[in-house]
Amino acid sequence: MRDGVSKKIFFTDLDGTLLNDQKEITSGNQAAVDRALEEGHKVVVTTGRPLASALIQAERLGLTREGCYVIAFNGGEIYDTSCRRSIYRRTVPRALIPPIFEAAHQRGIYIQTFSDREVLTEEDRPELYEYVKRTLQTCRVVPSIAEALDQEPCKLLAIEEKDRGQIEEFQRCLTQRYAGVLNAYFSNNSYLEIVPDAVTKGQALLWMCGFLQIPVECSVAAGDAPNDIEMIEAAGVGVAMANSFPGVKEHADYVTEVDNNHDGAAEIIHRFLLQDE
Repeated sequence: MRDGVSKKIFFTDLDGTLLNDQKEITSGNQAAVDRALEEGHKVVVTTGRPLASALIQAERLGLTREGCYVIAFNGGEIYDTSCRRSIYRRTVPRALIPPIFEAAHQRGIYIQTFSDREVLTEEDRPELYEYVKRTLQTCRVVPSIAEALDQEPCKLLAIEEKDRGQIEEFQRCLTQRYAGVLNAYFSNNSYLEIVPDAVTKGQALLWMCGFLQIPVECSVAAGDAPNDIEMIEAAGVGVAMANSFPGVKEHADYVTEVDNNHDGAAEIIHRFLLQDE
């Protein structure tokens, strides 16, 4: 590491941030990540995706060496990719899963959850296959979600692409009925993330800084979606992408000049970690 440049930790969302719209990393972003790691900084993939999907991306991006971590399920699980072990995990209580699935079914809303290996759902619907294609997951449609789960999952995901009002009403119902136990927030216009209470990317950032004994003021976080807001606010420097969803940029200390298709993450790394600008 160059003299005068303190060790930083970079928390980066995947979709719409580190990855372009084709779900690939640009050459500029890859070069910047590689250089940050070579200079002793840490890089943490921070995503709402399930751990299995996030690890596939981490492997593709070369983020399995020392100094690399994955925060998955919006903070529900944290994984040390160099040691190949989970270091933190919080789950949705098993008893709550059947009634939540039933409430979604009654509203016509598609819902799924996750084992360590695959997506699990009770309905064979197009939303399932769109999701697994995007996240490189395998899936299984089961008669009973309660019987199919071998352990409590880190999150449930409801997807409604046609009726935003319907899924917003479902969100209100969940947060009122399970206040203090579960939380529900959006990661894009269609995805409602249902997680244990206090599980957010922001809380995961704070936990990681404490675990690694890195001052929070030495953290940089980047994202583009509503589920990134707490992380952006919690970081020493919170960055919103130029392509962010409405309502995200006003929570950031800095907004990138270029978007996720044009090396936006590299802009952040050079400016705030490598201090080239």
